[in-house]
Amino acid sequence: MATQTPLFTVQRSSERAFFDHGWLKTYHSFSFADYYDPANVGWGALRVLNDDRLAPGAGFPTHPHNDMEILTYVLAGELEHQDSMGNRGVVGSGGVQYMSAGTGVRHSEFNHSRTAELHFVQMWVLPSKAGSAPQYGQHDFSVEERSNRWLRVASGVVGTPAPIHLGQSAVFLVARLEAAAAVTHVFAPERLGFLFVAAGDARANGIALNAGDAVRIASAEQLDVEGDAELLLWDVPPARTDAAT
Repeated sequence: MATQTPLFTVQRSSERAFFDHGWLKTYHSFSFADYYDPANVGWGALRVLNDDRLAPGAGFPTHPHNDMEILTYVLAGELEHQDSMGNRGVVGSGGVQYMSAGTGVRHSEFNHSRTAELHFVQMWVLPSKAGSAPQYGQHDFSVEERSNRWLRVASGVVGTPAPIHLGQSAVFLVARLEAAAAVTHVFAPERLGFLFVAAGDARANGIALNAGDAVRIASAEQLDVEGDAELLLWDVPPARTDAAT
């Protein structure tokens, strides 16, 4: 069988859909809510990646989700969560909130601060199967845990454990590079990657990237990134299913 040529497709920050609601400034890497592009509805099992900034005290009132695995990574500020399962918590900078909506859950998300802006990235992953019981969790991580190395935050891949368990065969990693440090990630065959630069500047396999830029990766054995940047990386299967809400 012939070896496929690696695919590195760059999505620049300015190419994302942007909406300014006053209380919320949001960038969508994929189709979401009022933005729909039939050619951009996800990348493998990754369905949503929204780069959001919430004004002090603002937030999303109670709303439903089902059959979706949702991770929220806080870049700056404090995110307050409350849901119909009785969970309530506040996640700070570097922390992650996880919710598997399963058969259905209602929740709200607010900026816990009345004075400071909240900056976070919310990501949705299609579940491996529908109808699972809803789950919630949150985990705090120190800067040192992701300093100049990949920190495996969440995983559903056998043999690659992480603090947050996913039902989907996906892996979510973060890294904070300083002083032109470098990190490497190796992909198993037939896996897809999605690299997002949350802050700073980086080079991924020789491609120059700035804050808000992303790279969609296919048929690649390895990803090499260097720079001074805050990085988010998804390693996902190519399977797609019907989108949930």
